[in-house]
Amino acid sequence: MGFLSMLLVASMPIIQVLLIGVIGAFLASGYSKVLTASARRDMNKVVFTVFTPSLIFASLAKTVTLSDVISWWFMPVNIAITFLLGSALGWIACKILKPPPHLRGLIIAFCSSGNLGNLLLIVVPAVCDEDGNPFGNDRSQCRSRGLSYSSLSMALGGLFIWTYTYSLMQKSGKLYHKMQSKSIQCPADSDEEHLEQFKEHAESAHNDEEAALPASAGPDEHDDGNHMEAPLLSCESEVTDKGFWTKLKEAVHQLAEELMAPPTISAIIGFVVGLVPWLKSLLIGDGAPLRVVQDSLELMGNGTIPCITLILGGNLTQGLRKSVLKRSVIVAIVCIRYVALPVIGIAVVHAARGVGFLPHDPLYRYVLMMQFALPPAMNIGTMAQLFDVGQEECSVIFLWTYLVAAVALTTWSTVFLSILS
Repeated sequence: MGFLSMLLVASMPIIQVLLIGVIGAFLASGYSKVLTASARRDMNKVVFTVFTPSLIFASLAKTVTLSDVISWWFMPVNIAITFLLGSALGWIACKILKPPPHLRGLIIAFCSSGNLGNLLLIVVPAVCDEDGNPFGNDRSQCRSRGLSYSSLSMALGGLFIWTYTYSLMQKSGKLYHKMQSKSIQCPADSDEEHLEQFKEHAESAHNDEEAALPASAGPDEHDDGNHMEAPLLSCESEVTDKGFWTKLKEAVHQLAEELMAPPTISAIIGFVVGLVPWLKSLLIGDGAPLRVVQDSLELMGNGTIPCITLILGGNLTQGLRKSVLKRSVIVAIVCIRYVALPVIGIAVVHAARGVGFLPHDPLYRYVLMMQFALPPAMNIGTMAQLFDVGQEECSVIFLWTYLVAAVALTTWSTVFLSILS
């Protein structure tokens, strides 16, 4: 396969996302005003509660079997490694660049959560259809295996995204709204130097206000002057260390909330149906008595990707005007996703192959390596809309990461294919 043919194969799904995003931006612009802010919020709720759970359940129930789970056991480990290393690199980037506190979870989410679903479902079968691919001459068998790997990747990725990434975005949303409700202007980083500067500024403002008060001012008026200290106390509370039991209770409560999210519940049920033969026979197959349920869920699930992309395009009209995100943050995310993680992915898959963890299938190894080189998960935009945090910044990051993905994904796909040839 030449570079030009690989360029066409790998860039098509990226171009599709960009084109649909442009349509969403037009519908939300002043020329159309179809996707208003309230319309995007309502549409996002439908995606979160109906479309995404349907897509995850339909994919899992149809493709996952017990033998697959046993033979493909390294795939969840591989995905966990992408999330772990991406989070570590994103955390380092936040420490160096010091973005606003409520955007740190968003940045870590972009660095750790890849688009493990729809892009692989398009790219992998397309590679199988190309002449000269290293996965065998039987295109139909290659496509079938590729769809199975990609569907399992999407299901497992959805489980990670709707637990770990969901938790990051939820915490960012709570922090942002707490800062908004208390009018907190916390320093970008919470180290002692910046905190001392913030204290001095608050105290000087408070002293100036006290000096302007008449001597006969009543107690209520003095209380008004002390309002400058309230944000300081709230800001300090964000960085004070909580007790172990308080942290444990919050973690358990957070985990329970995440497990009750519709996409997570659908992923768990989909795994159960896929692994239990008699349940699977009720829903999957031409002779299944309840196959209409599976067909209906697949039909609803097909609306997930277009709706998410339209919402992102609509948010982009706000992001280009309002976003205050530093360029260095965008560059850091692009470098982590398209330089650091793919290089690590080659090393991880090569090491797993060397110790005998992987089956003798180059297509399986190709999918594992591709999981490290994918652009960020579009569900991050759904969560940003859901928790009303960083929507403009989210749209700008998506714009640049998916523009760069058209070249980066093609380049790394060519590298991976050459390694497996």
